Amino acid sequence: MNPFEQALSEAWGLLVHGDAALFDIVTLSLQVSLTAVAIAALIGLPLAALLAIHRFPGRGAVIVAMNALLGLPPVVVGLIVYLMLSRAGPLGEWGLLFTPTAMVIAQSILVTPIVTAIAHRTLEDFHAEYAEELACFRMSRWEVGLTLLREARLSLATALAAGFGRAVAEVGAVMIVGGNIDGITRVMTTAIALETSKGDLALALGLGLVLLAIALGVNALAFALRALAARHAGEERHAPTALIQKG
Repeated sequence: MNPFEQALSEAWGLLVHGDAALFDIVTLSLQVSLTAVAIAALIGLPLAALLAIHRFPGRGAVIVAMNALLGLPPVVVGLIVYLMLSRAGPLGEWGLLFTPTAMVIAQSILVTPIVTAIAHRTLEDFHAEYAEELACFRMSRWEVGLTLLREARLSLATALAAGFGRAVAEVGAVMIVGGNIDGITRVMTTAIALETSKGDLALALGLGLVLLAIALGVNALAFALRALAARHAGEERHAPTALIQKG
């Protein structure tokens, strides 16, 4: 058995027998990433709805900036958060550096533009399609926004899935602000990098298999949600008043 086969066999053994260290790392990774996505949703979805239905000075600049932030370098985000949370930084007294909270902050900054940009395009399409029906009922902007968010929920779920996929695969920013501390801030990506450098390929492969499974699951979910949203949209076109009746 060559070294790769041996490492793969040991990795499979860790997964089958439920290795405690592997389980703790995966659990922390999911907690941090899901929290970051929840924060991104609370910020990004209302902002996306506002950009979709309201015209205001500077709206174009906000949209351009939000799309530009899709390519935000993770290490730059990590550096900025590090400087903000370090003892010499403005938030240093909070003592958040090298904690899961710092990792959540960094991931939220990275994920929010993704959720906002994808949700904005989705909601803008929904608003354009149903603008006349919504106008007939003289709904306020608040009511229009809530209606669009509810009706586009399947499509918006794909934005959240994309954000989660981005968060759980992040390594640069969380390494900088989390410090990769064993049992405290070590997540799947940082553990894979560390264990590979140490030569412990079994744990690295085990975590890699879990991360790969999560990535495939998220993509499959996003594909299924897009298909379901397309079918739902087709049904709405046959009954255009349904959108308003539900409101």
